[in-house]
Amino acid sequence: MSAEQLHDHPTIVVTTAGSASTSGAILHLRRQGYRVVATDVDATAPGLYLADRSYLVPAGDTDEFYPEIRGICLKESAAALVPLVDEELLAVGELADDGIAVLLPRPDFIATCLDKYALMRRLSEAGLGIPKTRLASEWSGSPKFPAVVKPRSGRGSRGVSVCGSAEELNRLLADGPYAAEDLVVQENITGTEFTVSVVVWRDGAVQAVVPKEVILKRGVTKFAVTRRSELVAEVCRTVQRELRADGPFNVQLALDANGEPRIFEINPRFSSTSPLTLAAGVDEITGLLRQATADGPRLSDDWSEGVVMVRRWADEFLDEDQFTAHGIAPAEARLGGTPRSVTATR
Repeated sequence: MSAEQLHDHPTIVVTTAGSASTSGAILHLRRQGYRVVATDVDATAPGLYLADRSYLVPAGDTDEFYPEIRGICLKESAAALVPLVDEELLAVGELADDGIAVLLPRPDFIATCLDKYALMRRLSEAGLGIPKTRLASEWSGSPKFPAVVKPRSGRGSRGVSVCGSAEELNRLLADGPYAAEDLVVQENITGTEFTVSVVVWRDGAVQAVVPKEVILKRGVTKFAVTRRSELVAEVCRTVQRELRADGPFNVQLALDANGEPRIFEINPRFSSTSPLTLAAGVDEITGLLRQATADGPRLSDDWSEGVVMVRRWADEFLDEDQFTAHGIAPAEARLGGTPRSVTATR
């Protein structure tokens, strides 16, 4: 397909080309007929080389990021943006003012979720089960140890640790990079863990809820299996009713000793386990793209239980001309590159 023909297809900008699930999402969107532009801060991000065009950009938590991503979207006549990393989420919502569909929940929901302490308080006010939670600055012997300690804002497992005693917590506060008011101390719920895709758009109606039981987690979920649980699904529907995400989100929860779900985190974006949601029968990214850009049909809550995801490395092969067509020389990729605009057409 020529560059001219590619421009006849809707252009979607997908960020975070180096994350675990993004390469698969890029390839899937291209198979669905979209022209995909990928961005990342690092020239070694694999998804950059699988898209139709790629750019290196500043980090999402810098002042330079928004003008850069806006310029890319306008230059590429993007119909929509799919952001996949927390640091970008609040900023990119402003692209809606340029007529670009941004596949995210509403800004107030995003802001609440990105402040983990504020989220726990809001969920508790709504009557939803959560682990016992305190700021480290408020800690006074509760919750019981071991306890999970994590940054009040952050993503994945960055900065997360399990403290087995008050002494460990005090050492972490004394020696760690975070102030006590920036750390959340949380009861450690050790029952079955679920990561749950909740598919919803601007009308607020929940279209699908796909619970996935976590089998192995190493920062991101490595192995998981789709598992029907009406109890888990109803908790996630309640999140939407009470907090009104009105956009895609992912709930992380674990069952306590009584089998009751306790929510410990919500990601206000598509999850890294979206490929498993797709494999089970719910194409949440493409489905919401079609709804956001072309008044597409609602998705059905019809999916297969017992589908297992085994996350692995996958090799892709290009000739060197295709590789360097992305404007990133092999030497730059080895060094990780520097944040700057890079364009190329495949």
